[in-house]
Amino acid sequence: MKRALAALLGAPLALAVLPAVAQADPDPRLHVESVTLNRGSVAVSGLNTVPVTVTVKGSYTVNTAAPVNVILERTGGSGGMSALFSTNLSRDAATGTWSGALKVPSTANGTFKVSGVQVGPFSPTSPPTFDPTPYAGPSLAVIGTHQPRITAAVTPKVVPFGAPYSIRWAVTDAQTGKPYGSRIRVALKHDSGCVEYFGPGTTDVTDTNGIVTKTYPGSTYSPSNCLIVPGDPWVNASLAFTAARPAVVSATPSRTSAPVGTIVAVNGAVAGAPFNCWVQLQRLYGASQWRTVNVRRVRQSGRFTLEAQPAYRGTIPYRVSFPACAPYVAGLGKTFSIRGT
Repeated sequence: MKRALAALLGAPLALAVLPAVAQADPDPRLHVESVTLNRGSVAVSGLNTVPVTVTVKGSYTVNTAAPVNVILERTGGSGGMSALFSTNLSRDAATGTWSGALKVPSTANGTFKVSGVQVGPFSPTSPPTFDPTPYAGPSLAVIGTHQPRITAAVTPKVVPFGAPYSIRWAVTDAQTGKPYGSRIRVALKHDSGCVEYFGPGTTDVTDTNGIVTKTYPGSTYSPSNCLIVPGDPWVNASLAFTAARPAVVSATPSRTSAPVGTIVAVNGAVAGAPFNCWVQLQRLYGASQWRTVNVRRVRQSGRFTLEAQPAYRGTIPYRVSFPACAPYVAGLGKTFSIRGT
C-alpha cells in the first residue's frame, strides 16, 4: 500500500515516502474468499467520480466489524493514477461480506485489476501494520475523459534563500485546455503533507478559472509543494514539485601559490547542501576558454574539495562551476588565482 500511495502523487520530484510497515507479511487473521465488482467498465469525465460497488466475501477473526479497503493496480492505459483504493467497506455479518463504493475518477483512465484487500479504515497518515492480503480479482476498464491538468508557476522563478515566494496553481481540462468554469476545492500542501493528506476538510479553493495563488514565507521553503484534488479516500489528481533554488558557490584555494605540478586543495561549499551533486574545477585557457580540470561530488554537509595543479609558472585563473542539479540551477563561484612557481 505504501508504494501505491507515493505513486499516486504523479510528481516530477520524488516525495518523502511513508514510514516502513512493521511487518512485510499479510495479516493472517484476514481471510478473503472472493472480491467482486458490480460492473466491469465505467466512463467518467472531468472532476466527477463514478461509484462502482465492491463486495468482499471473507472473515476477520479479530474484529468482525472492522472495515476493509480493496486495492486495484493499473495493468494498462495512461491515466495519472497508478492505483485505486475503495472507500471503507462496511461489514454485513448476516452475509459474511464487506460492501461499499469504489469512487472512480477520470484520472484512472485505463485498466485496473483487484490486487489485494487491506484491513481498514484507510489512513495514509498511519501506515498499516500488515501488507495487503493478495487477491487476484476482477478487472475494471475506465474510460476517463476531460481529465484535470494541474500546472504551477513560481514567482520568482528561482527562489533566493530566505526569500518569500508565491505559486500560481491552475486546474484546467487537459482535453480542451480550458477551465472547468467552477470553483474547485483543492488542498495546497507542502513537505510531508503532500503524502499524508487525504479526505474532506480542504480549505483552499480556486476561482472559476481554476486559479489559486498562495504565498509562502522564506522560512517555510519546502522540498515539495503540491496541489491535491481530494478524493475519497485518497486523491483524484495532484502535482508536486520543488521550487528552483540558486547555486550559491564559494571556493578558496588552500594555497595561493605553489610549485608547478603541486596539487593544491580547493575547499568550498554550495548553499543549501545539494548532497551528491557535482562541482567542477575549471581553469582558464587563453583569453576566454574555461576547461574542466577536476570534478567532485558535494558532501552531505554541502562542502566539497577539488584539486588544482598549476601547470606552468605564472598566475593561473580558476573557478568552480556547479552544473544544474534539480532543484538547483547552474551557478558559478568567483574566479580566483593560483600562482605557479
